[in-house]
Order: sequence, then C-alpha cells, then structure tokens
Amino acid sequence: MNFGKLSSFVSWCNEMGLKTVTVYISILEVDAQMSKKICGKLSQEIPPWLFELTRNINVITRGEKEVRRYGGDGMQVNISIGFGGKYELTRAMKEIMKNVENGSLAPEDIDEETIESHLLFKSEPELVIRAGGKRLTDFLIWQSVYSELYFTDVNWLDFRKVDFLRVIRDFQKRQRRFGK
Repeated sequence: MNFGKLSSFVSWCNEMGLKTVTVYISILEVDAQMSKKICGKLSQEIPPWLFELTRNINVITRGEKEVRRYGGDGMQVNISIGFGGKYELTRAMKEIMKNVENGSLAPEDIDEETIESHLLFKSEPELVIRAGGKRLTDFLIWQSVYSELYFTDVNWLDFRKVDFLRVIRDFQKRQRRFGK
C-alpha cells in the first residue's frame, strides 16, 4: 500500500496543531478470509515516518480482537483498516449482549453511555472530510452524529495541501449547531 498521501495528510494536520486524526482505509467487501488477510497485511505495514511525527498511534483492524496501540507523546493518530461503523456497532452490541447474558448488565441499564463505552473510537470528530464525492462512508456512524461534514470532489490520492487548507478555512467559518 502507498502511504505517501497519508504521510502528507498527517504532516499537515500536525502543522495545524490538531490533537487527534482518524483515518479510515476502506476494504472493499470481499469474503471474510480475504478481508482478514488484507487487513492483517496492511496493519503490519505502518510506515516508520509516522513514528517520527508521533508515538501516539492506534491501529484498528477489522477481524482483530484488540487495538494495536503504540503509546507515546504527540498527536493521536488512529488508523482504521476495514473497521467500519456498522462493524463497530455490531461488535459493541455483541459485547453488551454478553454482559446481559452473564448477568453483569440489566437490559434496562443499557443507554447511550453503555453503547459508547463499548465503541473502539471514543472521541467524536469535530470535522469529517470525505474525499472523492458527496457520499458518506461506513465510518464513525455513532461518533460523527454532530460532526461537521466536508465533501470534496478531489480524490484522496490527488488531495493537496491547498485542498486541506480550504477544508480548514471552511470549517473555521462554520457555526456549529450540534444537531439544533
């Protein structure tokens, strides 16, 4: 996989002083075995330059039980490989149901906080950038409910720093309403 654009993007975010960046690497729906193989390979290829920018990295891969964490200082970088929102919510619900079945959680005690505590992505993004067209992806479904959305026709591989700066400028002009 070519991580060149990811390198540039994370560098731009770091220059702007962003505290958290979450990137979704989509894996097309293929059979489960092939998907697991692709995700495993990608998660092993985290490039060394990323560790030069920050030591605070989480790699979340579909099919794996745990998050691969590289703790440290600096900007938080989350890389999600094939771990979409539907998958994340399904996984969280299964965990909650296990707690109900073993008696450690009563069904009437399930609320938003319970669900959020079982999600792997804990933070709610202020801004979601969708490159390549005006459509949503299966990512951060729960967490992005009050996020500002920015759609650009520029494909991810063609995304430049000037495009990133346009996104930031647009975001700074917005009045956030948080669903109101």
